[in-house]
Amino acid sequence: MRWSETLIPTLRDDPQDAEILSHKLMVRAGLIRRLAGGLYTFLPLGLRALRKVEQIVREEMDRAGAIEVLMPALQPREIWDRSGRYDVIGEVMFKLRDRQDRELVLGPTHEEIITDLAANEIKSYRQLPRTFYQIQTKFRDEIRPRFGLMRAKEFIMKDAYSFDLGWEEADASYQAMYEAYTRIFQRCGLTTRVVEADTGAMGGKWSHEFMVLAEAGEDGLVECEACSYAANLERAERAITENGAGDETTGGETTCEVHTPDCRSVQEVSQFLGCRPDQLIKTLIYVIDGRPAAVLVRGDRELNDKKLARALGTPDLALAGDDVIERVTGAPVGFAGPVGLDVPLYADNGLKGHRDGVTGANRENYHLVHVDLDRDAAVTAYHDLALVREGDACPRCDGTLRERRGIEVGHVFKLGTKYSESFDACYLDVKGRRTPMVMGCYGIGVTRTLQAVIEQCHDDNGIVWPLSVAPYPVLLVLMDPDDAAVAEHAARLQADLSRAGVDVLLDDRNERPGVKFKDADLVGIPIRVVIGERALAKKSVEVKARTEAKPELVPLGDAAVHITGLCGAG
Repeated sequence: MRWSETLIPTLRDDPQDAEILSHKLMVRAGLIRRLAGGLYTFLPLGLRALRKVEQIVREEMDRAGAIEVLMPALQPREIWDRSGRYDVIGEVMFKLRDRQDRELVLGPTHEEIITDLAANEIKSYRQLPRTFYQIQTKFRDEIRPRFGLMRAKEFIMKDAYSFDLGWEEADASYQAMYEAYTRIFQRCGLTTRVVEADTGAMGGKWSHEFMVLAEAGEDGLVECEACSYAANLERAERAITENGAGDETTGGETTCEVHTPDCRSVQEVSQFLGCRPDQLIKTLIYVIDGRPAAVLVRGDRELNDKKLARALGTPDLALAGDDVIERVTGAPVGFAGPVGLDVPLYADNGLKGHRDGVTGANRENYHLVHVDLDRDAAVTAYHDLALVREGDACPRCDGTLRERRGIEVGHVFKLGTKYSESFDACYLDVKGRRTPMVMGCYGIGVTRTLQAVIEQCHDDNGIVWPLSVAPYPVLLVLMDPDDAAVAEHAARLQADLSRAGVDVLLDDRNERPGVKFKDADLVGIPIRVVIGERALAKKSVEVKARTEAKPELVPLGDAAVHITGLCGAG
C-alpha cells in the first residue's frame, strides 16, 4: 500500500478532547477520528490493527474449542425481562421502539440471547459441553464517554458463553477460557495482571479480570508484594490486624454524651475531641430491600458498596435520604450512631472488639465517647465491608498490599445456573432427568484492547507497535520518490517482501526526510526501511527497528531475507 493512496492524517499537536496518552496517539497517528462523544470512525491504519487483534482472538477461541456464532445487536425487550436485567441495567441500555411500537434495545451484552438459543437447541447431555463466541458491536449509553475507545458508547467485544453438565465440567471450561485469554494478551504484546473481581450485574459466583497495568487506568486494584494475590478494589479483601481502637488498657469507661456543636464529619469531630479518626465509628443509614438499616465502618475507612451488596445478597441498596435518616435516628445528617438504633446493624470486620470509640449520639450537636461496640450496641452481623487501601495486610499471606491502576481488557465469569434457570435451558441427563446447564461467560473488549496496547507500548515519539498487531510490519521510506533508481529498488524489495508474506506500507510522499521520519515514529510501524541515494551508493538499504536508536546498513541482495527474518515470516 502506498501512503499517498490511502488515508493517514497525522497530527503534530495533541487533540484537545483527548485526556490520556493512548487516546492522543490514536488520533495523532491517524488511527481514529471522533464523530461524537463515545463514537469513533476507524481509519485505514486503525482498522488494520483492529483486525489483527480480532484475528488473534478468533484463532485462540477456535484453538480452545469455542464455536463462532453471530447474534443480533438489536434485541426485543421481552428477553431482558425474562432474566430480570432490564431494570437492573436500566439506563445503560439504548432503548427504542419499532414502527409496530414494540420495545427494543441495543445489546450491551448477550447472555440472554445465547441462553435462549441454547434452551431451544440443546436438549441432551450428549450435546454438552459447548462454548459459543462472537465478535460483535455492543452499545452502552455511557453518561460520560471518555478516554477514546476505553469508555465508548459503541464498541467491539468478543463474548463467549460456555454450557456444561455441572460445576466440575464448568470449571474445566472456565480454565480453558482463562488459558486462552492468557495467550491472547501475550500475543497482543500486553503484560497483564489477573485479579479477582466482582460479578456485578452479570451475576454468578466468581470472576477474574485481566488488567493492563497503566497509570491512566480507570480501575483500581491491589496486589500483594509477597504472593500472587491480586484483586480489583470492588472485590479486594484484607487481613484484619486491628481489633479495636484502644489498647488493652483502654475501654471500660461508661459511655457519655459530649456536646460537639456543628461537628458532623470525621475530621471535624476528631479535631474537636482531640482523638484519632480510627477511634470514630461512622454510622451510615442505608435503605436495603426497601427497609432502613445502619452500616458501620471505622472513621478512617470507606465503605465498599459492592461488598455490602454481596454480603447481604442483594443489589437493592442505597444511601438513605435526609428524611429517612432523621426518622431512623431522630437527628439530622451527621449525628447518627449505633447505640439505641432500632434497625439492623451491619458492621465491618475491622470493628470487632472496638473499644473506647466515638459515635454520633442520634442527637443534634452531640456525640458519644467511650463506646464499646460489643457492650453498647446490638450488631446484627459483621462482614468484610471496607474498601481496601495501600498498606493493608494481605488476606493470603503475611505480605502487604499496594495499590495500582489498570485497564480492564478481559473478564471471565462463573455464572452458574442464573440464566439457564430463567430461560429453562435444561438438558436430559443419562437418567432422563431435566437438569439446568451450568454456564460461564467470557468477555474481551477488542477495541479497548487495541488502545491498551498503545497505552502500554509507546515512547516519547509515538506508538511502538508489537509486530503481532501492527497495521503493517514494514514501512518502506523513499527518500526521493522521483529518483528512478530509488523507485526501482523500492518496487523490487516490496515485491520480494510481499512474496514472503510481509505487508509493506510504502511512503512515497514528496515530503522532507524529517517529516517522514517523524511520521514513521508516530505511527509506530515496527521496521523502517529507508531507500535513498546515499545508501544505494553502497548497494545497501537502511533498516531500523522502531525500538532501536540507530539504523543498520543491509546489502540490497540480503535485504528481503533480513527483513523477513525480523518480521518472523518466511
